[in-house]
Amino acid sequence: MAATWHLLLCYLLVFSIWFRVDIYAETNSQDAAVLRSLKDQWGNTPPSWDKSDDPCAAWEGIICSDSRITSLGLSTMGLTGKMTGDIGGLSELVSLDLSYNPGLTGPLSPQLGDLQKLTILVLVGCSFTNSIPSELGNLSELTFLALNSNKLSGKIPSSLGKLSKLYWLDLADNQLSGKIPVSSSLSQGLDQLKQAKHFHFNKNQLSGEIPSEIFSGDMSLIHVLLDGNKLEGNIPSTVGSVQTLEALRLDRNSLKGSVPSNLNNLTNIIELNLAHNMLSGALPNLTGLNSLNYVDLSYNSFQKSEAPDWFSTLQSLTTLIIEYGPLEGSMPSETFSLPQIQQVKLGNNAFGNELDVSGNISPQLQLIDLENNDISSVTFGSEYNATLMLIGNPVCSASLNTVFCRIQQLGKPYSTSLTNCGDKTCSNNKKLNPQSCACAYPYEGNLFFRAPTFRDVSNASLFQSLEKSLWTKLGLSPGSVSLQNPFFNDDDYLQLYLQLFPSNGKHFNRSEVQRIGFSLSNQIYKPPPEFGPYYFLALQYDFGDGRGLSRGAIAGITTGCAFLLLVLAALGAYALRQKRRAEQAISLSKPFASWASSAKDSGGAPQLKGARWFSYDELKKCTNNFSEFNLIGSGGYGKVYRGMLSKNGQVVAIKRSERGSMQGGLEFKTEIELLSRVHHKNLVGLVGFCFEQGEQILVYEFMANGTLRESLSGKLGYLDPEYYMTQQLTEKSDVYSFGVVMLELIIAKQPIEKGKYIVREVRIAMDKNDETHYGLKERIDPAIRNTPNLTGFPRFLELAMQCVEESAADRPTMSEIVKALETILQNDGLNTNSTSASSSTSEFGNGKDCRTHPYNDSLPRKDGSESNAFDYSVGYAIQAKVEPK
Repeated sequence: MAATWHLLLCYLLVFSIWFRVDIYAETNSQDAAVLRSLKDQWGNTPPSWDKSDDPCAAWEGIICSDSRITSLGLSTMGLTGKMTGDIGGLSELVSLDLSYNPGLTGPLSPQLGDLQKLTILVLVGCSFTNSIPSELGNLSELTFLALNSNKLSGKIPSSLGKLSKLYWLDLADNQLSGKIPVSSSLSQGLDQLKQAKHFHFNKNQLSGEIPSEIFSGDMSLIHVLLDGNKLEGNIPSTVGSVQTLEALRLDRNSLKGSVPSNLNNLTNIIELNLAHNMLSGALPNLTGLNSLNYVDLSYNSFQKSEAPDWFSTLQSLTTLIIEYGPLEGSMPSETFSLPQIQQVKLGNNAFGNELDVSGNISPQLQLIDLENNDISSVTFGSEYNATLMLIGNPVCSASLNTVFCRIQQLGKPYSTSLTNCGDKTCSNNKKLNPQSCACAYPYEGNLFFRAPTFRDVSNASLFQSLEKSLWTKLGLSPGSVSLQNPFFNDDDYLQLYLQLFPSNGKHFNRSEVQRIGFSLSNQIYKPPPEFGPYYFLALQYDFGDGRGLSRGAIAGITTGCAFLLLVLAALGAYALRQKRRAEQAISLSKPFASWASSAKDSGGAPQLKGARWFSYDELKKCTNNFSEFNLIGSGGYGKVYRGMLSKNGQVVAIKRSERGSMQGGLEFKTEIELLSRVHHKNLVGLVGFCFEQGEQILVYEFMANGTLRESLSGKLGYLDPEYYMTQQLTEKSDVYSFGVVMLELIIAKQPIEKGKYIVREVRIAMDKNDETHYGLKERIDPAIRNTPNLTGFPRFLELAMQCVEESAADRPTMSEIVKALETILQNDGLNTNSTSASSSTSEFGNGKDCRTHPYNDSLPRKDGSESNAFDYSVGYAIQAKVEPK
């Protein structure tokens, strides 16, 4: 019998002895463990999280159903920290909102893609960085995705095209680059989002051409916002086929060429903004766009022409802007008679002759701006009372004192009136409630409207309608809303300052702030239609409990206490030095606070059984600063160093994880707990660990020639199918996982379901003695495939298949597996008495057949003809994660 086949059976025999480990302690549910881990990793969590061990019963921001967490909403809580992979363990989560927490930094966790039931993901106004994880494309139930106003970079992942139920996609105000992804022969793209109504990609660094595939007649797009990018090329003619479009913003790019002639097919369009590009050819024909309110074609290179006919026919037009345009000839006076027209801004064109404003002027008209044209005279009528600006025209050369030839101030921007409050003022960052004139702490921030249908920021009735809609739809007291300083910013968005006041008392509570924040971040609140699509960026809120203080308040407190702190530090310096090691031990235990809390529910916290905490400085010292001289192995997980403990001189192997391979805190704790329980004469023992200064380090007993753990993997991530119904792990669950290991040893890391099919196919081929078919060339692990005289292989296949039976009752027990393996070995002439396991494993440990370094888990070569091919088939790192996949 070939040595490789013997090694395979020896491995599995020994593995079957130690595999039966109690990996599931009686603790709170998985959701509770995840929440406790997140609490350890985040700062400024709500105070209620410190007062109870039961998230569903008492934690603010948590909504549960049948004891499972279905909603996590922590908008505007002042959270700090990073998003780790632990969050992927909330398998029943439907809604996740962490908006308006600028203290949340770092990359988005790819484990977000594990939240298979998630329908709402809102992370607006945080400080997340790096690229958008492609794993978000796995969220098949997602309908609302808002990642705007972060610091995300890289490309838009094409995998988002798999989100077939998505209707809201907002990636605006980030640093995203590259092309807009569309479908190819290899992947889906955003053109597959047929149900999407909102593409908000504005204020990024997207480049390349706008793909024609992004527009089609079977899409449902309402708002397409691509402004403020680096897009090039022509506007695709397919845009005219999306007749559902209401707002199209392509301004502030580098688009060129002619505007598609079929643009007037967009009969539902309300806002069209093509300004600040390099478009050429004729002005677009907008005839028939009877819903159009706002159009801006400024700063392009259109060919010279007279005013088009649609200047006088678009009955819904409120705002007409073509500055630095190609217009010449006479300005049509019919434009000023359009029933909804409010502003006409046509400065820096070449209009000449006489300007006639003597006809039937619309009462809505507030501004006519024709600065720097060639107008020589003006005729007024009695009905005209709007602002007229003609500076830079010949008509002003002889009459500089005329009102329209001087710089004029437009109407004062609207602000909510506080006249009823008289001269009353507030202190300590409190503000006056315009409804009650009481001093309180408002929920406040900046509100941005990306495509309003008007330009008049002095229109009181319009902004009062916004105030009313806010207090009505957000469930506030009438009049408890303040709007201040509306203006059009450099992005051509309407920006204003919003304050919302509590109905009772001086503060909102946390639940109220979360409710309001979610209503604004998740677009539940809908403004009056004139304001169009919006987004909100909240400021940190002062809850009055010492958290969420403003920077000014923090600075004041810090200054006031500085002297006292210095005195206390000087007096306590000696005592602090004496207690330093004790405090280090306490700080090391903080990441594992969930173990202590679980004791209340399980009758005792899980025991580490001898594994101890090490400080990072201690391990750094015993490895001579992790020097290359002490490096004894490396792989995908990181590097392994030889070290000597200073206390007792014990030689240890120190496995230091690389940054890119780190687990979440919960996963790391699970692995430590698992490894601390495994005790066998053929297995290396866990001495301790370090979880400090961003490091994840495991300390093992040192074995010069390697251990079984370095070559055999327990794929604990594959769980018993019955677990999904019972939520219980049993001995038969371990058998199922063990069977997965057996299959993977045979089929070289194929997926489990495919592995079952392959094994059945191999078994049938062997029964037929079909050696050609039996080869199965690319399917079976080459180390097994190329081994002659596999006498016990058919029985081994049978055993593997029995272990992964769907029903637990049909699987063998662990003791039966051990007997079966011993029988296979005995039939092949291998001694399996009480010492057989240790001797055979020791033989491997001595390095007679294993040619990789004992502490290397790298994958050297995948060629089945090489002698180390067997190492490749089993050289995965142990996964301590025990949640379903």
